[in-house]
Amino acid sequence: MAPDSKRPLPEGEQFFTPGATGLRKAVEQRSAVPMTYLFTQVPRWTAPTVLVVLLLAGFAVANPLGGVAVLPVIVFIGWLAYLSWPSLGIGGKVMRVAMLTFLVLLAATRFGFIAP
Repeated sequence: MAPDSKRPLPEGEQFFTPGATGLRKAVEQRSAVPMTYLFTQVPRWTAPTVLVVLLLAGFAVANPLGGVAVLPVIVFIGWLAYLSWPSLGIGGKVMRVAMLTFLVLLAATRFGFIAP
């Protein structure tokens, strides 16, 4: 992708949750700039590649360094889960909770909080 070519924002009804207040509104507003940059300026393969490399490092390294590698994955997945939560059905919510639970347990085993 040429540096001056930009991908358009995805089609959708609304970018923010309608009627959001408090914490959700603040998180959505603060997330708008990084999300726009991530999804329009950075090559599409960058985020998934970095996350997969970090996750594989978390699986491969059975010490606290592996736990540290998983932490950015937990933060990113949690951030996206929080932002998408209002628009999800029950199946999507269960999958996100299961994924985050798995990642937290993986990190906990690497930090030695839970025996593998």
